[in-house]
Amino acid sequence: MRLTPTHIRWLKVVITLAAFLPFLWLILAVDQGWFSADPAKDIQHFTGRMALKLLLATLLVTPLARYTRQPMLIRCRRLLGLWCFAWATLHLISYSTLELGLSNINLLGRELVTRPYLTLGIVSWLLLLALATTSTLWAQRKLGAKWQKLHNFVYLVAILTPIHYLWSVKTFSPQPFIYAVLALLLLALRYKKFRSWWR
Repeated sequence: MRLTPTHIRWLKVVITLAAFLPFLWLILAVDQGWFSADPAKDIQHFTGRMALKLLLATLLVTPLARYTRQPMLIRCRRLLGLWCFAWATLHLISYSTLELGLSNINLLGRELVTRPYLTLGIVSWLLLLALATTSTLWAQRKLGAKWQKLHNFVYLVAILTPIHYLWSVKTFSPQPFIYAVLALLLLALRYKKFRSWWR
């Protein structure tokens, strides 16, 4: 069965609910005190993992569309990318406000420079910002061939973000390794594209 524009509209509704409902759960969890003795860390990790899940989902769209021969699926990629950026922004806000406090913005700048895993995180966020702000059809037309080159930086984000997560976890946890392996697998599916860059 070939997907139609109507199917894609409904799929976008499902994606929006899947990306937004965890935010409602987060608010409820904070209100009900469901987090551990260090809720600030729990919130940071929750928002960061959501961003990473949506990044992986964004990277999954293209190979899924190709291997299932459903080119209409590509229309969902932008929405997933925007939700990824939204959760990454929540992750940054939760760190800067809950960990450092609103009055310590200068400290945030120092932390981002002196802690390498935070540097990787902010670089990833800045790249996502660039991708989100240039994801419109108008930007595609305006940038022309440069648009695809710019949006290839999502692959760099897919490398940096799992490293940021692995580096930030102080105790051993299998989750960062699982995300890193999934990111590598999704990048490996694009080996022909990467190989063509070196020809």
